[in-house]
Amino acid sequence: MGAASLVELTKKAMADIIKAVSVNIERINPQQVEKFIGMLIEARRNGRKILVIGAGRSGLVGRAFAMRLMHLSFHVHVVGETITPALEKDDVLVAISGSGTTTLVVTAARIAKKVGAKVVAITSHPRSPLGKCADHVVVVYGRTKLAKKRDYFSRQILGVHEPLAPLGTIFEVATSVFLDALIVELMRKLGLTEKDMRARHATIEPP
Repeated sequence: MGAASLVELTKKAMADIIKAVSVNIERINPQQVEKFIGMLIEARRNGRKILVIGAGRSGLVGRAFAMRLMHLSFHVHVVGETITPALEKDDVLVAISGSGTTTLVVTAARIAKKVGAKVVAITSHPRSPLGKCADHVVVVYGRTKLAKKRDYFSRQILGVHEPLAPLGTIFEVATSVFLDALIVELMRKLGLTEKDMRARHATIEPP
């Protein structure tokens, strides 16, 4: 396969991912989002901690979200960091897992419930172990069911129009876009500006 063909495949994959994410974001329930925002603002107002957890790429999405919450003066930490404090009663755990079955994430959610913390699950499967454990669920859809033909090229040739993206890519990208957009809504509700956020941005950097 020549370089031009590979570039075309890359462009098609990009278009497929954007299309799938756009469709899935439209399916997000506004009431679920509003309640999530309310829980975050309440935690900030009451000085409660917000801990974020996810495994693998979902963890990277969670870390990016935690960074933006920090810019908005939330008391936020990422689970697994050496300086992350203990979760306590009325704190909030934001748990991200497309499948809702990720052992690390589900275990953390169950521990959070035991200490009286509130659990928000961001998942594609509200009836999963994570979804059932959570106090609140925001459903962000990922891929459709896996096609019988697992090879990407075979699916495309046969006209099986499953998004040309591996594993949890659609969920992860959709969740990343959703959480970045959520920051914009939080800015509006809190009356904060980009200037306020910039004041809390990292300044200990090389010249």
